[in-house]
Amino acid sequence: MLLIAFDSTQQALRTEMLLDYAEIESDTQPTPKSITAGCALSIGFPEEDFAKVKEILVAEEVEIRGVFRQEADGYVQVL
Repeated sequence: MLLIAFDSTQQALRTEMLLDYAEIESDTQPTPKSITAGCALSIGFPEEDFAKVKEILVAEEVEIRGVFRQEADGYVQVL
């Protein structure tokens, strides 16, 4: 799973709607403390959907803090 972090709740809720519309499995969850973000909500999604999610984020001009992958030593930003 990858995790999208946001600076605003509005962008998180908008992204949740966009991913639902695109039929991409997603999970809204609290933002991990190790990821500095202005919003307490993050959205997890399967890594195999990364290209499609990135395309949606760019096309819809969604403002994000970043996309992160959880690894053994914490979260690593991938976008």
